[in-house]
Amino acid sequence: MNDEENNKEIKELLKQAIAPARHAELQRDLWPQMLRKLEEQPAAMSAVPWFDWALAAILGAVLVFFPSSIPALLYHL
Repeated sequence: MNDEENNKEIKELLKQAIAPARHAELQRDLWPQMLRKLEEQPAAMSAVPWFDWALAAILGAVLVFFPSSIPALLYHL
């Protein structure tokens, strides 16, 4: 058997083994429900949590007092 015959035989076996998908489409549209939920949720706060500011301050202090740590920081980014 050559490759073409093998490919044809494999395709036929796959068609027999795997039934065609029926009702692959959603029965209903979920987008209106998603929009409603997004409108119902309050607007997200754009404030940055305090621990993010604390981490940024610690990182800034380390970089100011230990400039040789910059390559190590860049390596981890």
